[in-house]
Amino acid sequence: MNTPLISIVIPTYNRSLLLERSIKSIINQTYQNWEIIVIDNNSTDDTDLVLEKYKEKKILIKKINNEGIIAKSRNLGIKLAKGEYIAFLDSDDWWENKKIQLCMQIFDNNNIDLIYHNCFILEKNKKKKSNCRKLSLNQYEDLVINGNTIITSSVILNKKNI
Repeated sequence: MNTPLISIVIPTYNRSLLLERSIKSIINQTYQNWEIIVIDNNSTDDTDLVLEKYKEKKILIKKINNEGIIAKSRNLGIKLAKGEYIAFLDSDDWWENKKIQLCMQIFDNNNIDLIYHNCFILEKNKKKKSNCRKLSLNQYEDLVINGNTIITSSVILNKKNI
């Protein structure tokens, strides 16, 4: 398996306690060729203190005023990404330690450009599995007609298609 660079975009706003768990879940990945791009929407909590701990790691931190439009934060992260692949992780989510490795094995063994998968959702200390479905060959039509079941924090995609 080759090891291309994965750029992981984390938009955040006032989630200092949860952000650290997200970052640690990337640092603890079995697949280690990654960079983290944190796009902070000018948090007013302890986000800066959390990020200060990781200055020496492979983390780029940018401030933005996204005007409540999280897509602005994600789009800035994509623009700054150096990786061949881009992944998204919301700052209140975290990954199991083999997430990137397993996804990259699928990329290596198939001719695909995007991976998404089910996730576990924690609600009031109960663990529930999400229900993502396989999209039909006309993905755009499927998403418009049947609705989006893709969870952003599960997505890794090939940057060449952006």
